[in-house]
Amino acid sequence: MTRFGGGALGRVIRSGVGRRRVQTVVIAVATMMAVASAVVAGSLIVAANAPFDHAFAKQQGAHLTAQFDPSKVTAAQLEATREQTGVTATAGPYPSTTIQPEDSVGLRMPKLTLVGRSGPKADVDDLDLRSGRWATKTGEIVLSESFAGPAFKLGSTLKTSEAEGSSTLTVVGLALSVSKTADAWATPAQTRALASADNPLTSQMLYRFDSAGTDKQITDGRKTLAAAVPSGALLGSQSYLDTKRAADQGAAPTIPFLIAFGVLGIVMSVIIVGSVTSGAVGSSLRRIGILKAIGFTPREVVRAYVAQALIPAAVGIALGVVLGNLLAVPLLDDTEQAYGSASLTVAWWVDVVVPLAALVVVGVAALVPALRAGRLRTVEAIAVGRAPRTGRGQWAHRVAGRLPLPRAVTYGLASPFAHPVRTVAMLLAVAFGTVAATFAVGLTASLTAVGEAQDPEDRAAVTVFAGGPGPQPIEVKPEAPAEGNSEAPPADPARIRAAVEAQEGTASYYATTQEDATVAGVTGSVSLSLYEGDSRPGSYEMITGHWIDGAGQVVVASGFLERTGTQLGDSVRVTLQGDTRTLRIVGEAFDTEDDGMQLHAGMADFPKAEPRTFLVEVEPGVSPAEYAEKLAEVVRPLGGDAMANSPSEQDNFVLILQSMAALLTLMLVSVAGLGVLNSVVIDTRERVHDLGVCKALGMSPRQTVGLVLASVAGIGVLGGLIGVPAGFALHGIVLPVMGHAAGTDLPPSVLDVYVPWQLVLLGLAGIAIAMLGALLPAGWAAKARTAVALRTE
Repeated sequence: MTRFGGGALGRVIRSGVGRRRVQTVVIAVATMMAVASAVVAGSLIVAANAPFDHAFAKQQGAHLTAQFDPSKVTAAQLEATREQTGVTATAGPYPSTTIQPEDSVGLRMPKLTLVGRSGPKADVDDLDLRSGRWATKTGEIVLSESFAGPAFKLGSTLKTSEAEGSSTLTVVGLALSVSKTADAWATPAQTRALASADNPLTSQMLYRFDSAGTDKQITDGRKTLAAAVPSGALLGSQSYLDTKRAADQGAAPTIPFLIAFGVLGIVMSVIIVGSVTSGAVGSSLRRIGILKAIGFTPREVVRAYVAQALIPAAVGIALGVVLGNLLAVPLLDDTEQAYGSASLTVAWWVDVVVPLAALVVVGVAALVPALRAGRLRTVEAIAVGRAPRTGRGQWAHRVAGRLPLPRAVTYGLASPFAHPVRTVAMLLAVAFGTVAATFAVGLTASLTAVGEAQDPEDRAAVTVFAGGPGPQPIEVKPEAPAEGNSEAPPADPARIRAAVEAQEGTASYYATTQEDATVAGVTGSVSLSLYEGDSRPGSYEMITGHWIDGAGQVVVASGFLERTGTQLGDSVRVTLQGDTRTLRIVGEAFDTEDDGMQLHAGMADFPKAEPRTFLVEVEPGVSPAEYAEKLAEVVRPLGGDAMANSPSEQDNFVLILQSMAALLTLMLVSVAGLGVLNSVVIDTRERVHDLGVCKALGMSPRQTVGLVLASVAGIGVLGGLIGVPAGFALHGIVLPVMGHAAGTDLPPSVLDVYVPWQLVLLGLAGIAIAMLGALLPAGWAAKARTAVALRTE
């Protein structure tokens, strides 16, 4: 006998693959789904594994972005800084300024850092031009990819300011800077022309160092550069480590989620392939006996049945790799935007490792029942044939027969007990499918709750600024006070407040401001948000404790409690503008801003602080847009501004996780249904003679369908009863791990997302999976003619 492909063994293998078409298709489709989900999950795990580092290396990102005063240092002196010790590459100097444009409908954008570059390519910060082209002449601008959306398409126009006669810029491209060196780019001449006394021109230099892995190394490099130029020339700088920490924190929560789905997919693949191969052995005992009788050795029988599983599996694996790549591309595109990464593709080794691992899994899963086939004695195999063991499951038929149900239904309910191993495999497939569905529903609800909990101040209908629009350009830490910086002073908060109160349509409002403060025992400054008035409409979701409701209270995030070793009820000393207060921690908020170090307190505790922002709710029937437009006409002469808040949308990161959950769940549920389909097909074919007898005694096609569906109904119910609690428990395990990876605990609104009616419906999902999987073979059984069934053994 030959090993594979030719001779008698090859014919046996080809015959088995071709004859068992349903099993062949099930193995192929199950492995295709498993491999596709593994490719998608593996690709996203790679993308989520230090996405910033990969993109930063690809773009030769800037370790340090520095701003210099062009009146104190020349371009030649700046170019000479590349010779400083530790500097490995530089780019610049580029002219830089700040603009605050209006979009095409007149809405003011946040302040943007505009940098003049003649092209996207450079030795440092090699920009990824995502769409369009580079700005080559006056009147053109390239925006950061973060602005991509309906409001800012290629060809959109921006006014450089709200002043009459201001320049108009056309968006000609969208680019991505992983280093976040700018919000927009134009030609150097255009950038110089847009500089003003309020927004003076600076010179931007980008640096890479030979050692830049720690804050100290970046600080040392900054000191070296400051010493190489005239005193006061270095205005400010930005370290890439701040951007890296934010990006890594955003990516970390995806890992536990993907691992959970990956484990489910692997386990289900083993169950399905093992069940299919075991079914092939169990339904071919007589064939195995005949093969041995004509001279096949046990080893050849084992190879035959393993090969009959590996051949369709190989086809399914190849299709799965293709499908996985096609499905991964749009998710990776969204991941690029969420993580701010350069172009992401499926890693080549994922397309190699996943297929090899799948082949090993299929081979092992097929080997166990194939070894059983090899050990069967020839006489036993021929004698037993396809019939189940005598007496197996008879007790179940006796018990089911006592139920007040039609005989066809009770016959079906007792059928699974004739093949306990096959029934257990089918039960596991249904249970794991239900686990995936339950976990996905909970995960989607939790992610929606996370999106709703973010930026609570955006819940207000209208935002009124008492010191110009709130969002600021890319932060550059000042090295010294910048000369010529004539930023307009904030408006008088009392006059802004009076205007808000006098404006027709005002229902309620509260005021906020954000300041840099110091906390005893904490190195550096922390962000302190202060509130005046009833701030409960803008409160963060609470993990423990309560929101501030009186003097002397402070609400902190999980990160603050962890880093300072404090807990609810402890006191902290906070200093703002020389005023020190002892505040008691009364709540732990779901707040990830500033690495979880942001504090929230009442403005009354710090009399020197003044509100900069007013969050307004309007009366029913009042249009926020019209309200904001009328109020803006009043407060702009006072130095303020007003704008209506658009409904909050879920960010890309939340949408990505929801899309992945839906996709992977659909795959796993499909695989579970295929497992049921295969098992029911085998069982129906084994009992085709019995069905013929039943039909001869008067069983109708409808009763035959009921018999087959009843055979999986109990499995569906039990699978749902097992799968729903398991999925519920998996959600309770994975979500806190995702939260801890993001540096925070999670509030009850994010964790307690299941409602009783959802759990009941999810329990019914087990029945739905089982019934849908059995529907096709039930139809086949109903259509089988009585005479043909009676002749089949």
